[in-house]
Amino acid sequence: MDQDQRAVLAQQAYEKAVQYEQDYGCCPQCVLATLQETLGVIDDQMIKASHGLSGGGSLLGEGICGALSGALLALSAKYGRDRDKLASGRGINNFKKAKEFTERFRQEFGGVTCKELQQKFTGRTYDMWQADQYQAFTKERGNQCAHATGTVTKWLVEML
Repeated sequence: MDQDQRAVLAQQAYEKAVQYEQDYGCCPQCVLATLQETLGVIDDQMIKASHGLSGGGSLLGEGICGALSGALLALSAKYGRDRDKLASGRGINNFKKAKEFTERFRQEFGGVTCKELQQKFTGRTYDMWQADQYQAFTKERGNQCAHATGTVTKWLVEML
């Protein structure tokens, strides 16, 4: 696939991931489902396993953004250490790619945790276990989480 075709595919993936996040939520699953449909490098078990990573992990906001965690899972699916290689070193190449990706995300969005992004996107943080606060966050964030989800998916299609 040439660079122009890859760019078109990446833009289509951006749009699909944005739509998935708006329709279904759970940004790591939206990243991975879009990659599965676009590049085929993700299986259903990985999409299922990513569910608990949404909202910074368990909807607590304290961990990394769910879109970013989905992206790191995708990078590891491609470049990570295989099970049969556990004793053969740390697999530093994957960590380098993940670090570069995370720094790019930080540069673009001004943080890496869900709470940092909540603050950037809305000026405050939310307890997503409180129905009223979850609804407020959904309203106040607008399309910004969907944009982050689409952006990381686009970047992944460009690089995988």
